[in-house]
Amino acid sequence: MNEPIVRIAARGDGVTPSGRHVPFGVPGDAVLDDGALAFGPHHQQPPCRHFPECGGCQLQHADDEAYRGYLISRVQTALAQHGLATQIRPLHLSPPNSRRRATLKALQLGQNVLVGFNAQLSHRIVDMLECHILRPELFALVDPLRNVLAGLLRPNRAVEAKLTLIDWGADLLLNGVPAGRLADIEMLTSFADAYGLARLSVDRGLGPEAIYEPQPATVTLSGVRVGFPPGSFLQATAEGESALVTAVQEAVGDAQSIGDLFAGLGTFALATRATYAAEASRDAAAALKRTSHAMNVEHRDLYRSPLDAKDLNRFDAIILDPPRAGAEEQVAVLAKSKVPRVAYVSCNPATFARDAKVLVDGGYSIAWVEPVGQFRWSTHVELAACFIRGG
Repeated sequence: MNEPIVRIAARGDGVTPSGRHVPFGVPGDAVLDDGALAFGPHHQQPPCRHFPECGGCQLQHADDEAYRGYLISRVQTALAQHGLATQIRPLHLSPPNSRRRATLKALQLGQNVLVGFNAQLSHRIVDMLECHILRPELFALVDPLRNVLAGLLRPNRAVEAKLTLIDWGADLLLNGVPAGRLADIEMLTSFADAYGLARLSVDRGLGPEAIYEPQPATVTLSGVRVGFPPGSFLQATAEGESALVTAVQEAVGDAQSIGDLFAGLGTFALATRATYAAEASRDAAAALKRTSHAMNVEHRDLYRSPLDAKDLNRFDAIILDPPRAGAEEQVAVLAKSKVPRVAYVSCNPATFARDAKVLVDGGYSIAWVEPVGQFRWSTHVELAACFIRGG
């Protein structure tokens, strides 16, 4: 008897009512008696020739309706595992060709240089001939990057090329490229100049060294230009950043004293005019401090040294935007504080739900959660949430 696909599992497989996992199945598909997959109305033709080999995307075969449903269900399921439920707002989904940062791999293989993402569940590099997620300005650098890296790379030794689109063009950080000879540096700087890079840096193992930067590299956040240290974090798409910023602004409301924890370069601190920001990256904290003299910016590792309740109680609202590991140590203290409102931005529904449970047990309520899909056709989803004490 044919079995329908009723949902998409966390890792992207379709799932039947009996719990059978079926690769590339989406709701509306059916598994036939012979094991073949009969496509339904939400199964689309993947737009990219590299799918499903390339690891950059996992769900190009799902149409937008099925994909949106999958991302929302990831958030709902994570909350439900901790006995939590709240209003889940409509998902904001970034369009194709909108990713403004990516880490590509490069490898000299014989006479050829491969540049692209790793294959699914593999260290093998899929040589990128087209891409439907990267901004066109970044994809336009892939072929020139192949050419300039030819002869620079050691055979069969992969290196990283981190590309980020900032104010003046693309910022390129090469990790593991030897480039120790003067001729190598001259070749790379000529490449950077010819293709209008904002900056080109090389990390030979001792940290990034900028070898081409015609003017200070900056990124504009909420209308403010902030120095952009090589390899810094930036929200994956401009559209996703805008959605998250708007949600955070709503979550903190009219709070006058705002603390931004895990502040990075100040994406949310600058948007909300926060009075305090804490960031573990010394370079990011220094860049934000140089930008905003009115804000108290502290270089602080909140995993090792979370703010205590006395520190927290100075604020009308707290913003949290931790890495994938979440903010367990800081949330444990926050749950015992008197802070009226918390805006929590997360890139991991599982650790968010764990932390949300601690906040709820401490007297907060979850007013709403807004999912944001910045990594188009991947299994990755981000979110912004609003917590209100006693609400």
